[in-house]
Amino acid sequence: ARRTRPMQALPAMDGGFAPRDAEDGSWASSFASRVADLRSEGVTYEDSASFLRALTKSGMLRFTDIRDRPDRFFLAHRLLARHAPEHGPGFWIRFTVQFNLFAGTVVALGGPEHLKQLDAIQDAGQLGCFGLTERLAGVNSGLVVNTTARWDPATETFIINSPNEGSAKNWISQGLCAEKAVCVANLTVGHQRCGPHAFLIDLRDPRDGRLAAGITVGDMGRKTTGNDLDNAWIEFYDVRVPKSALLNRYGDVDARSGRYVPAVEGARTMDMIGQRLFTGRVAVAQAALTFTRGLFAATRAYSDGKRCTMRGDAGQFLSDVPQLAALYANAGTRLDAMDAFVAGCEAELATCLVRRAIPPAALTRAIAVAKIRAVETSIASCHALKQEVGSYALMAGAGFENTDFLQCCKFAEGDSRILSQKLARDAFGEFVENKGKAPRGWSKAETGACRRVARTVADATRAGMGKSAAWDSAWVDVYALADAVCDRVVSERTGGRGGERRARL
Repeated sequence: ARRTRPMQALPAMDGGFAPRDAEDGSWASSFASRVADLRSEGVTYEDSASFLRALTKSGMLRFTDIRDRPDRFFLAHRLLARHAPEHGPGFWIRFTVQFNLFAGTVVALGGPEHLKQLDAIQDAGQLGCFGLTERLAGVNSGLVVNTTARWDPATETFIINSPNEGSAKNWISQGLCAEKAVCVANLTVGHQRCGPHAFLIDLRDPRDGRLAAGITVGDMGRKTTGNDLDNAWIEFYDVRVPKSALLNRYGDVDARSGRYVPAVEGARTMDMIGQRLFTGRVAVAQAALTFTRGLFAATRAYSDGKRCTMRGDAGQFLSDVPQLAALYANAGTRLDAMDAFVAGCEAELATCLVRRAIPPAALTRAIAVAKIRAVETSIASCHALKQEVGSYALMAGAGFENTDFLQCCKFAEGDSRILSQKLARDAFGEFVENKGKAPRGWSKAETGACRRVARTVADATRAGMGKSAAWDSAWVDVYALADAVCDRVVSERTGGRGGERRARL
């Protein structure tokens, strides 16, 4: 008689999804039901946008939940990420732009009137986008802004401009369908340069839905995945917006004196804009892990039922192939450890959000590590899985066709290379400040990498290189240092679980 084999779930993976997704059960069930009809095949930009308009207008997740119910905010992102293996990254990105980057920035930087406006935007089911990245200042540039906003005291308005081709906003998700935008621009008041500030503006005229005067947009073009999401370039030509457009929680213009007045001494608005990326990095890390769990669960269901003759035994299954069996076991262990690490970051960040507190440096570093490691673990795991399941990985609907979701995760909310550079610079700064000795708790790998960076930089400086060029010449050891920092941070926060970057899959 031919043997049959019951399908088995991935070890410790709860059907492919994190166990804590059962928290807030009734709300989670309602939200999951609300997004169950999500589609991507043959879906236009406006079809996808309409789905989000309805979800926004339902109020199931309020724009202010990022502050008042961060647990629901993060849970909603995880629940939506379950659809990514089937539908790709498009709607998940649209959702996080709406609720994190657009609305979250208004919540973080806006005054009471802006929050009232945000409620009205949600009740109307309107969409917003987040205008930060630019044509010559993208994900590899860090927080660089060339768009300008000049205060005009005669009309008490701001005039927003893209002064050159390189300053056009670029790859702005939801930029073609949105009615509103948070536009980040360098503010000048009189002769005072005030740095980047955020403005809540009408991208389209509320009277007829046409683009507002002075605004030009264009489509970035077809992508390898996520083509239900509109990605736009946006240019501004003498766009006048009212004084009330400035998100003024941390600084405002005094119309009487014509001067810029910081509301909180020592708090730069750009730093506060950067705070918004922390919530995004946690959401991205969790989305990458959720995608990977889903892909592994679906593939395991297939391989458990796929007969595979081995050594003349026709009763074997693909999951019995030793390297695939080992991959399932090892990946489950690594994903569980990484999920625990990211969940710890989420819990600490949620406390800061509810208390309206700025996250401490140790937490922001851990969040950067979470984003880097969760995404890299996911990419490595999915790539290894693809190598072991043959032609199944080529089949439409298997989920592998949407693994570029993870590529999106890699550069979203702070490119992983840029985050690694910052980790390395901060660590090297500590090393130098400590007179070339390892600070307490450092690993040998960190210390060794710092010493190699120091030697390379010193040699380059003696050869006449400038500071930046000398640092770049040490790039191999710079990234080795960042990896070592990631290992230590993960190990410290998980009791040693999940800290080995190069663990075999």
